[in-house]
Amino acid sequence: MSRGKTPSPETRAEITELLADAPTERTHLLEYLHRVHDVRGYLDAEQLAALAEYMGLSAAEVFEVATFYHHFQLVEPGVPPAPLTIRVCDSIVCDMFGAKELLTSLEQAMGDGVRVVSTSCIGRCQKAPAVLLGRNPVVRATPKSVQLAMDTGRTEEKLPAAQGLAAYREDGGYAVWEECLAGERAVDDVIRQLELADLRGLGGAGFRVARKWELVREHAGPRILAVNADEGEPGTFKDRHCLETEPHRMLEGALIAAWVVEASEVYIYLRDEYAGIHKLLVRELDALRVAFPESLPTLHLRRGAGSYVCGEESAMLESMEGQRGMPRLRPPYVAETGLFGRPTLVHNVETLFQVPEILIRGAGWYAAQGAKGRRGRRHYSISGRVKRPGVYLAPLGVTARELINNYAHGMAKGHTLYAYLPGGAAGGILPASLADSELDPDSLSHFGCFLGSAGLIVLSEADSARDVALNAMRFFARESCGKCTPCRVGTQETAKLMAAAAWDLPRLRELAEAMEEGSICGLGQAASNALRCVVTHFPHELS
Repeated sequence: MSRGKTPSPETRAEITELLADAPTERTHLLEYLHRVHDVRGYLDAEQLAALAEYMGLSAAEVFEVATFYHHFQLVEPGVPPAPLTIRVCDSIVCDMFGAKELLTSLEQAMGDGVRVVSTSCIGRCQKAPAVLLGRNPVVRATPKSVQLAMDTGRTEEKLPAAQGLAAYREDGGYAVWEECLAGERAVDDVIRQLELADLRGLGGAGFRVARKWELVREHAGPRILAVNADEGEPGTFKDRHCLETEPHRMLEGALIAAWVVEASEVYIYLRDEYAGIHKLLVRELDALRVAFPESLPTLHLRRGAGSYVCGEESAMLESMEGQRGMPRLRPPYVAETGLFGRPTLVHNVETLFQVPEILIRGAGWYAAQGAKGRRGRRHYSISGRVKRPGVYLAPLGVTARELINNYAHGMAKGHTLYAYLPGGAAGGILPASLADSELDPDSLSHFGCFLGSAGLIVLSEADSARDVALNAMRFFARESCGKCTPCRVGTQETAKLMAAAAWDLPRLRELAEAMEEGSICGLGQAASNALRCVVTHFPHELS
């Protein structure tokens, strides 16, 4: 798309009216791009130039941010855009259930006014194959179901049937937070309970929550709490489940955490694929402000725009500051210099979701929920060749076979367990012979895997671990932010080599080592996990 176009007076007036004297700080850039895109359905050079003028930025700065994110449709001047975009998920689980064929069918069935594109995981793996129609999900999609949705005008995602504020408070919700505010609970006691419970971050890294809160408190304020609701790991949809059922449990956990670290502001960064949850949170945050007009920190809700790497905490903060979502070099760490340069506590949704119940029932109760000597429990996203894919609350220390048989009601009819991914695309692939291994970081590390966000993808004899590994590498190549050369070049080159009939193993090992040692964030560092697992555990697929 062309850059530097001089906007017409009409476009300038349109942008000014659309933003209605909104603040011009750089930190609002991503939100303003969304606002323009939501109205028009696309972005062009005139709009970007007018937005740059309004915010006092260069056209290049606005252009580079707009082109970084997948969900903005950018068009050339004078080229009519498609009024509707259909995004077909082509990540691991949807690919297993026919995403390629669905994409081809939709391209053939849809008219000229419809743009059909492939996209990375949209967080609906339990309903594969899935598409996004506008901002509305169409699950278990077929050309017929997509056409029906279009004909009936289902282009906006409905609000989830979640527990609202009144019902949550009737069940005792926000009592713990109110006890904190009233001085009935001490900061040290709250931190001590989470320490005894051994609650760890449930987004992937597994850092101890109590220690994280202490680290943020060590740095002078003002401090900020940032909630990472940008889960984009293929096979992971547990945070969506938490928000669609009990959003106020997460919000209360966030308010307790903000109270402990004395954060004056709370930012929630929500992935753009969760449009219904966005509407829900707008409503519930407004209700919360009415219910507690004097007690709340300032609450902000920000939308992502389609970028897996923004799930990395520093990349998420860059995105909320109106930049491209690229990970930061460390040190300094975000606990010291985070959002807007302030000490920042970052947690994912499920971690905060666990906090109120631990403080109500006690650390001993939570620790006792684990299995085989492990402490605690967590939500597991289960998808693939099982009878009942979905989100299940199960003990830490559970095995893949137990999750499949006792929670997901066994393998789908006609399918036999062949392999599984314990932690989504980044967590590696293990054979059925290791399905009785406990799903915890220590056990999985022995096999070159990790649990991460606990997205369990189940493969059967109908699937190929080699094909899954290639899909994962293509995903990482698409989602690499491009900041570091080992990741940017390594993922692209590795995907090409993995698509060959015979794998060049020496070259693949060389690239894997370069990505693991030279990448600055987890995307490049973990991109080769599935590749290494195929070589180690599925050599028969390479012969």
